Amino acid sequence: MTDLSEAIAMLNEFIVRYDNIVFFGGAGVSTESGIPDFRSVDGLYHQQYDYPPETILSHSFYRSKPEEFYRFYRNKMLFTDAKPNAAHLKLAMLERAGKLKAVITQNIDGLHQAAGSKTVLELHGSVLRNYCEDCGCFYDVRYIMESTGVPRCAKCGGPVKPDVVLYEEGLNDKTLRDAINYIHNAQLLIIGGTSLAVYPAAGLIDYFKGEKIVVINKSATPRDGIADLLIQAPIGEVFSKIDM
Repeated sequence: MTDLSEAIAMLNEFIVRYDNIVFFGGAGVSTESGIPDFRSVDGLYHQQYDYPPETILSHSFYRSKPEEFYRFYRNKMLFTDAKPNAAHLKLAMLERAGKLKAVITQNIDGLHQAAGSKTVLELHGSVLRNYCEDCGCFYDVRYIMESTGVPRCAKCGGPVKPDVVLYEEGLNDKTLRDAINYIHNAQLLIIGGTSLAVYPAAGLIDYFKGEKIVVINKSATPRDGIADLLIQAPIGEVFSKIDM
């Protein structure tokens, strides 16, 4: 088993060697910023609510019980005080250096952009964007936080929905196509902070045809066997030690 210092040295070598790098990340990238994930021991799926989180965060629940949806959503999905951590910041630095071509994220918190990343493909949308379902008027996250019950459009009175992909909803076609294109053309694919259990997002890594795959996650994933380099450690700790 390669120790952590050796693994990070190898990761550094890969980053120096390749100029077309893509990062594919999940909830573990943001847990070090204080945003809980869903599937870890302490995640949302292991907490007790009147309904399971995956039920509350479904399209049908949003339609049938919107007030209960928003009560959970405001309490458990919005972390406006969270700041980018070492992983977010180093990825933005790699992009500025011309190494990293895209961040493909399952997260909805906007922390990659807050860190300075420009090419961010948000597979599951963003809590920072909200739209009136009737007239399309845009509202920021503060509007949702400061509203009560079901947030309503200030212009037409229609319901305001977060621009996040709920269970039972499909991913955005253009975002999917762009993600496939970036992954397919990458020389180095770094997969970090994800259990690789959520589909169709996790299936995107199958489009990789490049040179090396790195998997960085605290726990084992179903795809560890495809990794040229496997690092089981917190991703912020790993990225804080990258030389770039």
